[in-house]
Amino acid sequence: MKIHKKLKYIFAAIGLSISLVACDSYLEEENRSNVTAENYYTSDNANELVTAVYQSLREVYNNYDQAFYGTDIFTQQGQLFNIDPLNEYSNMSGTDANDSWYDNYKVVSRANITINRYLNQISWADALIGQRDLGIAEAKALRALAYYNLVQQYGGVVIYLNEVDEIRYDYARSSEEDTFAQIIADLEEAIPVLETSPSNFGSFSKRAAQHLLADVYLTKAYKSFGTSTDYDMAASLAEQAIGGYDIRSQTYAQVFDFGNQENAEVLFSVQYGSEGTDNRSNTKNGILMNVAYNYLGIARTNNPYGETQEDVPFIMPTDFLYSLFADNDTRDAVTFHRTLYATEASLAADNGLEDIAVGDIVAYFPKVALSDVDLANMLNEHYVFQPTDYGFDAAVNVPGALYQYSANLNDVNFPIFAKFDEEAQDGNGYRDLFVFRVAETHLIAAEAFLGAGNTTSALSHINRVRERATGVMNHYASITIDDILNERAVELAGEENRWNVLKRTGKLQERVAMYNPHFQDHGSFNAATHLVRPIPSNELELSDGSLVPNPGY
Repeated sequence: MKIHKKLKYIFAAIGLSISLVACDSYLEEENRSNVTAENYYTSDNANELVTAVYQSLREVYNNYDQAFYGTDIFTQQGQLFNIDPLNEYSNMSGTDANDSWYDNYKVVSRANITINRYLNQISWADALIGQRDLGIAEAKALRALAYYNLVQQYGGVVIYLNEVDEIRYDYARSSEEDTFAQIIADLEEAIPVLETSPSNFGSFSKRAAQHLLADVYLTKAYKSFGTSTDYDMAASLAEQAIGGYDIRSQTYAQVFDFGNQENAEVLFSVQYGSEGTDNRSNTKNGILMNVAYNYLGIARTNNPYGETQEDVPFIMPTDFLYSLFADNDTRDAVTFHRTLYATEASLAADNGLEDIAVGDIVAYFPKVALSDVDLANMLNEHYVFQPTDYGFDAAVNVPGALYQYSANLNDVNFPIFAKFDEEAQDGNGYRDLFVFRVAETHLIAAEAFLGAGNTTSALSHINRVRERATGVMNHYASITIDDILNERAVELAGEENRWNVLKRTGKLQERVAMYNPHFQDHGSFNAATHLVRPIPSNELELSDGSLVPNPGY
């Protein structure tokens, strides 16, 4: 059984770690059970503390808008003139990027609680010292992950490494350089202790930490405080994380097979239980899709395509992302649903159409545009959306065809994502969420070797990823940072935090201006402001002035 599938409710105990000192003068409680946060945990149940840290990652990786909006390969689903501050960098305020801040600090807080209790409150027998040290190492690695998520989005942030036991208003932000130093310190302390192959799939392993540290050094290499050895360190750590694993041992389709979530390519994943523990379902099956059941013949529930959810941002791929998939790239068929099939019979005579049977095609999104003749003929059988028709009410009626676009209930039409599909698309997702895969590790190594001036090794790593997808060896004869970004786009679409990657490489402003249609229409990017997110306004208001905002917000 996965260690994080069945999660315990321990919020009450953790909540007791914050002492509300202001209430001492008038509130006294009698603890009849004699159970407190200080004596609840023993070596027998200490793993619950570590489990709580893992659990909090579920919320971190649901922040799709801050990962995808305002990039080259994703945009909003609204009409071209619609405004979303995160997508077009227009009128962004201190409430537009709150989630990553609060969710990652929850990870930090729980990690600090774990480390403190493991070191100072739990009594460990000599035989269990290894268990103690491993729990601390996992907590430090996860804390490093949270701080890395924070520093990429906000720049230098508040660093605190102790369990909070008082109310304070004087927190101050550390520099970006100091934040990176703390991340590196946590990971370097954790790596020697972490297990290479944990018995519980989903535990943070040594190779996962090496992957993360490689990414940290790679990002640091671009900074003004980066050193001449950062690229080399990133490359070396990436190759250690890859180890002897050959990604060609599985096809791309096998990696994303719902029944194969615990596979050797996955270095770290956020896990979900089939019972939907504490209502924190994986909502990723509800992003990057339109309202599939609006197509005649697709049932609203229990269909293989799922449905959008109100609390998930309406995101769609840009034309640029579709253009990156070559004809021989097997990732296209895994990533997108280009053909949608009827899941229920539909009597369509009232609409002047033929009746629809289960299994009939109801919508088709050809990869290459059809001729006018083929399009007209096919529109007598079902909807067809040419590559130029993706978006909000983009398709124009074809005179005489039975299927008229003006009768389509969907305002937005595009090939919806398939790689995050669930076995039961009921609005609640239980697929594990891949955070690190070895294919990405290869691309980190390629970028690091390119930065270090070793193009031969860089080509070796990027070509390994491409070969798995196309069967073609040595596709790339030369390599640039744009080649790596394009390969990351097709390999990791919807997985990587695209905003972070574009920011790291200095390509964010250039690429959003080139490929994001809503930004092209009315976006405004100021590099002095928009390369970091606004600090949440509530945090600034609650501080005593020691917490300062990012410039321009």
